[in-house]
Amino acid sequence: MTAKYPVALTRLIHHLMQLPGVGPKSAVRIAFHILNMPEQSVADLAEVMVNARNNIQMCKQCANLSEQDICSLCSDPNRNKNTICVVESPRDVNAIEATHEYNGLYHVLHGVISPLENVGPEELHVYQLLDRIDQESINEVIIATSPSVEGEATAMFLARLIKPLDIKVTRIAYGIPMGTDLEAVDEITLGKALQGRREIL
Repeated sequence: MTAKYPVALTRLIHHLMQLPGVGPKSAVRIAFHILNMPEQSVADLAEVMVNARNNIQMCKQCANLSEQDICSLCSDPNRNKNTICVVESPRDVNAIEATHEYNGLYHVLHGVISPLENVGPEELHVYQLLDRIDQESINEVIIATSPSVEGEATAMFLARLIKPLDIKVTRIAYGIPMGTDLEAVDEITLGKALQGRREIL
């Protein structure tokens, strides 16, 4: 960034560039947009950002994002309490919910096993999942990690842990292209993948 901006603006641009997908040019555009916003709008934006950061927590059961100890999905009496769908991130929960093809519970790992990134089962919510299976009346675990190398490795690792517990373990079907994140898949394709899930042997 070669342009000389006032220090306050330069700092704003720098912080915006820390956001995923925001490069130098985008950061400058956003920064100037913020400068042109009404003062109250900027104050409201800052307030909702701080409020979200301070009040969003992980559900104590499924590790999805929630403003309460137990999220609305886990506390919904109309959900199927016998099935858990395991996903990588809270965004994947929203992607699956948008298909209207699934009415069970979720468990969010917050990542996948990746030796190259030094991410093992201990860094994820794997053992919390095993605790849930032990304590709840679960008869099927659907593994819906992304069809990447790391996602597949995580799915196989989970299957090896869960199968000896006499629990049915299925994997969402390969209607989803390899290397694609779930949040980027359209609702119809994701719905079909859920319908065509297969048991991991």
